[in-house]
Amino acid sequence: MDMPAFLSGKMLLAMPGIGDPRFEHAVIAMCSHDSQGALGVGIGHVIRGMGFHELLAQFDIAPGVAPDVPVHAGGPVEPQRGFILHGNDWGGQDSIHVGDRWVLTGTIDILRAIAAGTGPRQWIAALGYAGWGPGQLEGELTRHGWFVADGDASALFDRRTEERWRAAYAAAGVDASLLAPAAGRA
Repeated sequence: MDMPAFLSGKMLLAMPGIGDPRFEHAVIAMCSHDSQGALGVGIGHVIRGMGFHELLAQFDIAPGVAPDVPVHAGGPVEPQRGFILHGNDWGGQDSIHVGDRWVLTGTIDILRAIAAGTGPRQWIAALGYAGWGPGQLEGELTRHGWFVADGDASALFDRRTEERWRAAYAAAGVDASLLAPAAGRA
C-alpha cells in the first residue's frame, strides 16, 4: 500500500473502534508532516466548560470583541499549550501557513488581535496537539484506525464541531454510518 508522504493540509479522521478513547470520532487538521514527524490539531471535540474568554483571562487579556466560543481539545500532547487555527487573512510572528488552506499560530499576539477585533475573520482555538515521531504516523496509517481526507478551510470554519467528523467522511464519499469498528478478514 502506497502511503502519502506528506499530510500537511489534510484531515485525519478516526475510524470507529480506533482503540484510544482520546481519539474517538477525532478530526485532526494536519499542520506539519515531514521526515521529522507530524503535528496536527484536533477540531472534533471541545473542552467542556472552557470558553475563549477564560483562555484570554489566563493571559490578562480583556475579551474585547472576541466571542466566548468553546475551546477545542487539540490533542493529548502539551494540553496546556494553546493554538489558533485560522484563515489566511492574518499572519503574525511564528505563524505557520499550511499551504493555502489554513494557518497555525501559537503565540500571544493572535489572542490580542482577536480580542481587539484585528485578528483573522475565521478561527478556532485549541489546547494541546496530536504529535507523531519520525515514521510513527506512517506506521499507524497501515493499520486500522485513521482515514485521510482532503482538508479545506470550509471543513474547519463552516461546520459546527459536532458535524465535522461525519461531514469530512461525506465529502470523501464515505457514509460514516456504514463504518465498522473492526477490520475484517478475507
